[in-house]
Amino acid sequence: MSTTTDLLNVRDAALQRRSIRAFEPLPIPREDLDGILDVVRLAPSAFNVQPWRFVIVETPELKAQLAAAAFNQRQVHSAPAVIVLYSDMQDALATIDETIHPGMDAVQRATTRQTILRSFQGQSPDQREAWGAAQAHIALGYLLLAAEAHGYQTSPMAGFDAEAVKRLLNLPENARVPALVAIGRGTEEGFPHHRHALERIARAA
Repeated sequence: MSTTTDLLNVRDAALQRRSIRAFEPLPIPREDLDGILDVVRLAPSAFNVQPWRFVIVETPELKAQLAAAAFNQRQVHSAPAVIVLYSDMQDALATIDETIHPGMDAVQRATTRQTILRSFQGQSPDQREAWGAAQAHIALGYLLLAAEAHGYQTSPMAGFDAEAVKRLLNLPENARVPALVAIGRGTEEGFPHHRHALERIARAA
């Protein structure tokens, strides 16, 4: 179990993180998974819509079926848990009052609600769900760093049959699945970072 004093800071977590595909078979304590996702839920989103949702897959039988939907990538078999990240804009917009800040007065809340709903009125369902999936990638970044900070390694995956994953987990038809994340205590070092230099990707204007 991780404690607050054990946690890495953001920079150290980012420097230490690798994509790991081999894990110890030991289950992850629920309090650790809850602690990680409690950090992830703080991720920002436009309009504070928070369209991301998570399913934690741990049972061997369900994990085996998930592995089949993920083209039998070894990290799904190896990890004690796989977190399925999905977005659901239909649910997010239907419950939008839950995400409007309680510090607003009644007029502000009504105006904010109208602004948010109007922003999506002209979009097709596919456009709304694509927007939600893009927002969910913010939560994905938080998830990878939060897991590392808590002492767990991860492997984010984009290679899977999203429709098969949705059927397996009984996700809503409209949902999008941006990523699967294998998580556990890694048993390999992984490749060291190989990233662009800062001056290659950033400039003053």
